[in-house]
Amino acid sequence: MANSSSPTEAAEMSSAQAHRAEILENPLQTYLLGIIISICGNVLISISLNIQKYAHIRQSQFGSKPYYTSLLWWCGVVLMGVGELGNFAAYGFAPASLIAPLGSVSVIASAIISVIFLKETMRASDVVGGTLAITGTYLLVTFAPHTSTHITAHLVQYYTVSWHFLLYIFIEAILFFILLYLYKMRNMKHVVVVMLLVALLASLTVISVKAVSGMITESIKGQLQLIYPIFYVMLVIMVASCAFQIKFLNQAMKMFDATEVVPINFVFFTASAILAGIVFYQEFEGLALLNIFMFLFGCLLSFLGVFLIARNRPKTKQQDRNFIAMDKIPGRSRTDKVQPKAKTPAHGRSLAAKLMCNRAGQTDE
Repeated sequence: MANSSSPTEAAEMSSAQAHRAEILENPLQTYLLGIIISICGNVLISISLNIQKYAHIRQSQFGSKPYYTSLLWWCGVVLMGVGELGNFAAYGFAPASLIAPLGSVSVIASAIISVIFLKETMRASDVVGGTLAITGTYLLVTFAPHTSTHITAHLVQYYTVSWHFLLYIFIEAILFFILLYLYKMRNMKHVVVVMLLVALLASLTVISVKAVSGMITESIKGQLQLIYPIFYVMLVIMVASCAFQIKFLNQAMKMFDATEVVPINFVFFTASAILAGIVFYQEFEGLALLNIFMFLFGCLLSFLGVFLIARNRPKTKQQDRNFIAMDKIPGRSRTDKVQPKAKTPAHGRSLAAKLMCNRAGQTDE
């Protein structure tokens, strides 16, 4: 009996050693490449969200056609796709816990766009928030785990059947269906509920994106991984989770202002991505306690910086400036609207002047 069980034990030991051997140090150039690609992708995503928001505003003001018939909305979708493709590539070069916090770049980019193109005033909270976000991002990048894995089909299968991931996915599924019930059946249209749905889907997206990106990278290097069924399983999960993410995120952008959606989405997405990297890819395994503390401190600084940037920003106007509310006229109590003759057509104004967060709207109030 001892002799018959020894080959099985030897096989298990060799398999465990093989999984450990796949954890290798990545050169600095690889990390820098992943960071640069992620930064560029997040800037494009920030621009695309603003364009999609403007498309919703224009649809609500000037026409009854659905938003998905707008060419401008599709331009935003294409830009988001390119940005997400950049993030997809970045996950193949670095751990998820290193790439995910760089989402603060999208918030900083939004603040810069509003100052340069929308002629907004740079606020003190913008400077402080940007400084905190950049400092937090630096700490995250510095103290994040600098080890990564060669993602192969066998490694993904090994991680998929691990007990801690099965427990994690079970808890996540319960939370998702509870939130979906509150959102759909109880009509709880709260920004936190919608963004939690996005974050739970983002957790699966991060896992599947890193798996697909890693297996494609290994295939390019010469170790073909596309012949294994797990690759196509992860590919389906990636496409489905991304599609539903876009759906819920698009609903959130339509119901709420970007100053609410962007910071909450950043916090929830970053937390879910880091948690997914810890649970599924075990990225914090062997990480020193000081590194973990500084990493969490960097998360806190980034979150605080993002909220400071978005704090007290003027909300997007859903009402066109050429309409006058009747209740604003002395002696009138009705809430109907009258449209005076405009000297210049509304469609003649520049795109930058119509984008979100126009400070002129705040002074009118």
